[in-house]
Order: sequence, then C-alpha cells, then structure tokens
Amino acid sequence: MPRTTLPRTAALTLAALAALTGCSGDPAPQPSKAPASAAAPEAPAPKATATAEPPAHVSIPSLGVDSDIMRLGLNPDRTVEVPPADKGMTTGWYTGSAVPGEPGAAVLIGHNDTRFGRAVFHDLRKIAKGADIVVRDGSGKDIHFEVTAHETVSKNAFPTARVYGRTTERALRLITCDGAFDAAGHPVDNLIVYAKRK
Repeated sequence: MPRTTLPRTAALTLAALAALTGCSGDPAPQPSKAPASAAAPEAPAPKATATAEPPAHVSIPSLGVDSDIMRLGLNPDRTVEVPPADKGMTTGWYTGSAVPGEPGAAVLIGHNDTRFGRAVFHDLRKIAKGADIVVRDGSGKDIHFEVTAHETVSKNAFPTARVYGRTTERALRLITCDGAFDAAGHPVDNLIVYAKRK
C-alpha cells in the first residue's frame, strides 16, 4: 500500500511524502524514509475553500470499483495512514491533500490485496487512459475525473513532487501497491493513476 512520510518542519511538509507500504495487510505500517531523489515542492498544494465538501464515495465504472471513502491523516511517526486491512474494500482520502474537485492534487489511497483477500484497487493496473472516475462529495454531488496517465514506480524512487506537489489543476491521484514481492512479502512498487477533472 502506498506510504508517505512527513518531516517535522513546515517548510518541508511535502518533501518526505514517499512510497506506501502495507498492501499485504500488515496490521500497522512501519516507518519509511523519503527517497533521496524526492524533490520538495516549493509550496504546499492549494487548500480547498471552507465550503468544499469532503469526498464520501468513489466509483470507477470500467473496473467495477464502488467504494466509500474514509479520511486518512498522519500516524504518530509522521507517515500517512492507510485504510485498515479489514477495510480493504474501502478507499481513503488523505486529508492533507486537496478536496477532490478543488484546485490541487487530491490523493485517494487503496489496498491492492490484504490478508483478507482482494481489495478495492486490485484491478487498478487495468485502468485505461480516458477512463471515468466519479467522486461523490458529502452533499451527493458527483465530480467526474478523466484518467490521463498511470505509472508503476519503485517505492525507493517515489515521485513525491509529481504526486503531492503544487498544481493549479483540479487533479486526482489514486495510489496502491504493485509489482513483485520482497523477502518480507511486501510489494516493491507503487501504482499511481493520474486524472484531471472533466
């Protein structure tokens, strides 16, 4: 599962957002260091307006994804939370990112698999460019995003600035695990899907 780490100084808040772990259903993610190649954005992503409704549900019709969205913050070790393994069919919105549909990069995190079996983003690698992603906010409004690209990256070379960095677009990122397994049984890569509001 994706994993990100935040440094303690505000000026570098996004610098250490790194790869996610836990896709195999670990009870708790372990601390990870930011990859040395991760560039720090010059400033945090634009904040949403006070009236913006947080996301409540996400669907990807082409993949059959239909999931409620929980809120994810930071763990005590400054890593980004991931959904609990027993909620593998639920996605999570990282509340330090933009509200979906607002200017900035909104980040949704989901498991590929957990110890309980297939999870919400199990088939995410099959998503096609141009696919529709629908995020419903708390008021029931549907916001549509179009997939522009996706990539699989090593967790040791996670593109922090590209995923979490400042953007004026109304962007959406989906993150899960991918790739082969290491000796401890954890996937070594992350799959990242990039989308923009229609």
